[in-house]
Amino acid sequence: MEEQRAWWKECVVYQIYPRSFQDSNGDGIGDLNGIRSRLDYLKDLGIDVIWLSPVYQSPGDDNGYDISDYRAVMDVFGTMEDFDRLLAEIHEKGMKLVMDLVVNHTSDEHAWFVKSRRSPDNPYRDYYIWKAPVSGGPPNNWASRFRGPAWEYDEGTGMYYLHIYSRKQPDLNWENPRVRQEIYDMMAWWGDKGIDGFRMDVISMLSKDQRFPDGVLKEGNPYGDGLPYYANGPRIHEFLQEMNREVLSRFDWMSVGEGVGVGTREAVQYAGYESHELNMMFHFEHVELNPGPFGKWNDNPVCLRELKEVLNRWQTELEGKAWNSLFWENHDYPRAVSRFGNDSLVFWELSAKMLAVCLYMMKGTPYIYQGQELGMTNFQGSSIEDFQDIEIHNVYREMVGSGRISHEEMIRYINHMGRDNARTPMQWDDTAQAGFTEGTPWLGVNPNYTWLNAREQAGRGDSVLSFYKQLIKLRHTMDILVYGTYRLLLEESGSVYAYERTLGDERLTVLCNFTDQTQSCGLSCRDLGTDNVLIGNYPDQSGTFRGNGPALHEEEDICLRPYEAIVLTQ
Repeated sequence: MEEQRAWWKECVVYQIYPRSFQDSNGDGIGDLNGIRSRLDYLKDLGIDVIWLSPVYQSPGDDNGYDISDYRAVMDVFGTMEDFDRLLAEIHEKGMKLVMDLVVNHTSDEHAWFVKSRRSPDNPYRDYYIWKAPVSGGPPNNWASRFRGPAWEYDEGTGMYYLHIYSRKQPDLNWENPRVRQEIYDMMAWWGDKGIDGFRMDVISMLSKDQRFPDGVLKEGNPYGDGLPYYANGPRIHEFLQEMNREVLSRFDWMSVGEGVGVGTREAVQYAGYESHELNMMFHFEHVELNPGPFGKWNDNPVCLRELKEVLNRWQTELEGKAWNSLFWENHDYPRAVSRFGNDSLVFWELSAKMLAVCLYMMKGTPYIYQGQELGMTNFQGSSIEDFQDIEIHNVYREMVGSGRISHEEMIRYINHMGRDNARTPMQWDDTAQAGFTEGTPWLGVNPNYTWLNAREQAGRGDSVLSFYKQLIKLRHTMDILVYGTYRLLLEESGSVYAYERTLGDERLTVLCNFTDQTQSCGLSCRDLGTDNVLIGNYPDQSGTFRGNGPALHEEEDICLRPYEAIVLTQ
């Protein structure tokens, strides 16, 4: 069956974390006018859609994911007039804008919650999840995803409210139809403004098991795992189908959901072609591989066989049923070149290009996080004061404060997996503060900006930035990269990721070496029926991209150099 075409399948998306992208007024915080000043850069890169992380009014407890007013812009980012100008200019340049939708929770400073906590009998009480104490303590043992308990006691009314994240992020009660209608009205308000869709934050968590049972206690954690009871809950698909009827179906939008606790089976329910819910889902299986005794807080390497198993499963099990989203990094995860590649001076550039080939030649919509197109790397802090993220500070206080782990070990894990790795300011040039601000940045700039920056790479044809431009151009011009089927090759290899894309009589073969050693693929050009290299990350002697160049012989096994990637076409 021929794949149905859609603009959101054919586009390339660029995520902007506004606080760290470009400051225009010298206060050290990125803003809307700063984004507007960089639109030509994004257009030149080949971007079709900008996904803007939250810019709504917020106290900033969780960097904007704690919203106090859905219809206002946070002061540090600018005004609604600034937003309107940004949206208009994005459209003038032929690009689209997707907003972040955060509706599992609000800020505790949102007017709804301020009214909700006043008394048990006020009209807004049921906008949130309030429970009476049980045996003098919280209603259940659930852990917050930001550490500590998921319930906060309210002295004024003698009851607890639920907050799966920060205590300043109370969860909305989606069982209340008035809450749902308020949200649909707000979404339509933004739609009428002209935005082009929503990325939906932790959308799989809207429906809670109304029994609110205790979660399983895991070793080392005094609080229970509530995930089975608040992810993929009993009414989630009812809610999203209602959202689709009420709002999404009214607009020609892109809708992508953040799928906490979502596997392939669930993704087909959320984003299936016949589900009438969302266009696609983000999953996190590949970026959360190989946890340690402290969960995500580790510095373990990723096993390629495990990575291939996950990505292959998402490619094959969604085929013909639902659409994939493709990403290596975002505002919640470390830099891909430091996590999956090699950020040493010798290999950072090669491995950054290899990772781009590996993922963005697959089937699905590519999402590029700001700075990824430059190969930006993790920041190496030495003190807890080097970090701003609430999650980092909470886990440091809990783990180091209790003596379970040393300061040095915890900092090492934070440097590897902490969210601030993705939030250091965009590295535009080699001037002070990387050209991000004329003031003091809200979060320290990675010191490697002096040589790793956009201006340096823009002037170099073999840079990571130039390579991304080539890949994006291929995505825009070759239907096989969008609509072709996927088939894994060399399944057992622990060093090479190889797969095939097919559309009609066309075929592409993608070969990626994930190691710092030369690897034989066990395949020859004769086996593959071609020696024509579409793109590769090693230049040949003439300086053009030819992968193995003249060393690619028809009858010999293809040998991939360290972190080499080549795409062969018929």
